[in-house]
Amino acid sequence: MSAATTTPEDLNPFHIAAQQFDRAVACMPDLKKGLIDCFKRPNRTVIVEFPVETDDGSIRIFTGYRVLHNQMRGPGKGGIRYHPAVTLDEVRALAAWMTWKCAVIDVPFGGAKGGIAFNPKEHSAADIRKITRRYIAELGDLIGPYTDIPAPDVYTDARTMAWIYDTYSMMHPGRNNLGVVTGKPLDIGGSHGRQEATARGCLFAAERALLRGLSPGRDGVDGARVVIQGFGNAGGNAAQLFRDAGATIIAVSDSKGGIHNDDGLDLAALAAHKEKAGSVVGAHGTRTISNAELLGLECDILIPAALECQLRADNAAAVRAKLILEAANGPTTPAADRILQERGIPVLPDILANSGGVCVSYFEWVQNNENEQWDLQEVNHKLRVKMERATDAVIEQQAQLNRQRGQLPADPGPTDLRTAALVLAVERVADVALKRGIWP
Repeated sequence: MSAATTTPEDLNPFHIAAQQFDRAVACMPDLKKGLIDCFKRPNRTVIVEFPVETDDGSIRIFTGYRVLHNQMRGPGKGGIRYHPAVTLDEVRALAAWMTWKCAVIDVPFGGAKGGIAFNPKEHSAADIRKITRRYIAELGDLIGPYTDIPAPDVYTDARTMAWIYDTYSMMHPGRNNLGVVTGKPLDIGGSHGRQEATARGCLFAAERALLRGLSPGRDGVDGARVVIQGFGNAGGNAAQLFRDAGATIIAVSDSKGGIHNDDGLDLAALAAHKEKAGSVVGAHGTRTISNAELLGLECDILIPAALECQLRADNAAAVRAKLILEAANGPTTPAADRILQERGIPVLPDILANSGGVCVSYFEWVQNNENEQWDLQEVNHKLRVKMERATDAVIEQQAQLNRQRGQLPADPGPTDLRTAALVLAVERVADVALKRGIWP
């Protein structure tokens, strides 16, 4: 074990978000100190605890969170996740990342996030509907089409968003309430392309970054060998989209384990197996592997599409990918970032790579407010433009920061793409804050 890993690594997501922010601020000596303090704290933190009578007749107390990090650029925007490991610090970190993500992709939202600490796999659809409705009722007017707009996240989906919309609409009759939540079913104000938007945005960002020389010797994803950790909405859609773009998917995983076939996975057969067995593990023609093995496979692109803190100080040295594309939020710790940078493995960070989801959520919100529905071709074209502009801006910001290193009070070392993306985002939010002025 190296000196860097002799003490336990801090895996608290809120602390990680703060470390990432501090590294970016070190490259911004002219940023007002008061704004630094403001941006490190959420505007509002809400904890709700409520009872629900479940199918088995018992009454259980559920704890939910909603954090609004920043509204300088517009209403709060961020998903709601259902997971037993949801904590307040996790939600606070995710809300902050959403602020920076919206700024990087340049949509007029601030950051927010929500979650309920429970395991939806242990509950019926009727239970989850009751839990959802009660959570939204408890939040009341803290969410709204022009204040704070939820969306899907881990173990929530379009059906969950329909329940949220219906609950809010019942509480606010006589209005156009469609914009209160995005990621809705298509026939309830949802947008074409929203379900696969996170994965499609990852593809567009990867294609643009490779075209600009991020991984020497490769100018696109055609022919790339891809490993994907996670096979939910982001990971599953990424597998299909990257395969359609000419890549070979050699390994995937879900919460029960991973599978590998060096010649490439049959995604249609894999989807059928997962539908029947509940996991990708055991699919015909594959070998079962651990998460550690999956992250260490030799490949062109590694896509973490699961939860936070998957690439850490204790496993980053084993990574053999040529490029890491973060479809998940917060999958790489600061220590792992340093190791990967020293090894010359670029990381397209979450606040850029997976911003396609919030981008198409913004498109859905616009369509709802205008009572319109765009076709899929229009949505995907607008998404590609946004992702390519954002990728260009981050790469150019990185080059600029590396040119300016000698002008800083202390040399922070070479700038990675995450720091460049954060500097870009913080500058954009700070600029709006100063132009608006601090109220009152």
